[in-house]
Amino acid sequence: MQETLVTPTLSVLSRSSITMQDRSSTAGQASSTGPQPSRPSVIPPPSKSKGWKSGANVRRMRRIIAEDPEWSLAIVPLLTELCIQHIVENFQNNPILKQLLPEHQQKVLNHLSPDLPLTVTANLIDDENYWRRCCMQRWPVCHVARHGGSWKRLFFERHLENLIKHFIPSTTDPAVILDLLPFCRNYVRRLRVDQFLPPVQLPLQPWNGELSDSGSEAEMEQPTGDHYQLRDLVAGLSHLEELDLVYGVKDCGMNFEWNLFLFTYQDCHSLAATIKACHTLKTFRLTRSKVDDDKARILIRSLLDHPALEELDLSHNLIGDRGARAAAKLLSHSHLRVLTLANNQVRAPGAQSLAHALAHNTNLISLNLRLNCIEDEGGQALAHALQTNKCLTTLHLGGNELSEPTATLLSQVLTVNTTLTSINLSCNHIGLDGGKQLLEGMSDNKTLLEFDLRLSDVAQESEYLIGQALCANREAARQRALNPSHFMSPITAKGPENPVG
Repeated sequence: MQETLVTPTLSVLSRSSITMQDRSSTAGQASSTGPQPSRPSVIPPPSKSKGWKSGANVRRMRRIIAEDPEWSLAIVPLLTELCIQHIVENFQNNPILKQLLPEHQQKVLNHLSPDLPLTVTANLIDDENYWRRCCMQRWPVCHVARHGGSWKRLFFERHLENLIKHFIPSTTDPAVILDLLPFCRNYVRRLRVDQFLPPVQLPLQPWNGELSDSGSEAEMEQPTGDHYQLRDLVAGLSHLEELDLVYGVKDCGMNFEWNLFLFTYQDCHSLAATIKACHTLKTFRLTRSKVDDDKARILIRSLLDHPALEELDLSHNLIGDRGARAAAKLLSHSHLRVLTLANNQVRAPGAQSLAHALAHNTNLISLNLRLNCIEDEGGQALAHALQTNKCLTTLHLGGNELSEPTATLLSQVLTVNTTLTSINLSCNHIGLDGGKQLLEGMSDNKTLLEFDLRLSDVAQESEYLIGQALCANREAARQRALNPSHFMSPITAKGPENPVG
């Protein structure tokens, strides 16, 4: 330790002694030659040091070498970048976007957080990339094609649907949903709500036995809870075109109770008034909600003379013949194009009412009555209606206890009908003779493209020959589409190895 302290001292002394000798020699030369004019002192250029710790040049080298060897003017951010960063950080309190140049707007949008309040972004930002980030952050699976290809529309429709699904009557503040209307009214065109929560019901007080029999029964009856009423919400959605509802509860688990799946009369009357006032509604679906005849009549009555309704779906309910008669009346007082009553309790009288309306209808193109029980009496009534109907293209009668008489009459219809393109008779009892009758009718039909006879006791040979006829019709239709100005006769095509179902 002592040696390290002494060495620098000796080096300093040696340098100082050398410096004093140089000064004395210089002074002696000056005195011997006499006075000379003063000259500017010239500093010799610094000699290259052999190392960073060279004593003579250490201070001078620090002046010319930067402290950060990687520092450069190129890494200094531009003023525009600093401004964009400031706008992004303060966008919630001071949203500046429209005043910027297009390229600067895009940079701001690319850095905005998807968690910004809708009160700030809803009516200000139309950029699809921003709303795509918002959707992907909330929902891992997004089918934007189901929402018109618009990410902004997808976000607001699903956001509003989630609010309705988790709304608890008498507990949740209705303003949670209604306050969203000013921001989503221009983007919501479809609502698909597959859950309506009932109000919270407190446990009943135990009966002490002091009341009378009539009084105790009245007290012990648990009141039925109504669900969220859509009237005020739908009234504010000026572009709503599709309403798809299911009154039930999802994922109830061990808390399952039948009263969680009730569609009350109050719900029915409120919904009827809602859809009647929504003049832009084109599609209305109410499925899996235990809608019986009385409730179906209330709903259908509100749809009479509706200016825009094109599709009505009341499948998977409890609708019988009286509800079917109401639907038949709707065919004569609306512009309905698609009617679906699948998986209900419609029988022959209800089918006859629909057939009577169908015979004179000029708008309906699709009728779905699968999984009912119209039997041959109702099937034959519908077949007679098809002899005069000139607009229906799709008829689904699968699972309706139909047999050979209906098939025989349909075979006669196929020879004269030129509008039907799809018939489904699956899961019936057509039989071998019925299949032969249908095959004879298919031989003269050139427009039918789909014929489903699966599980209908039809011979495999008949199914195969019908498949051949369908292939010929499809090829002829394809040729007509390619050359619409020329009539193309049906081309005989070999049927598929597996019969067409």
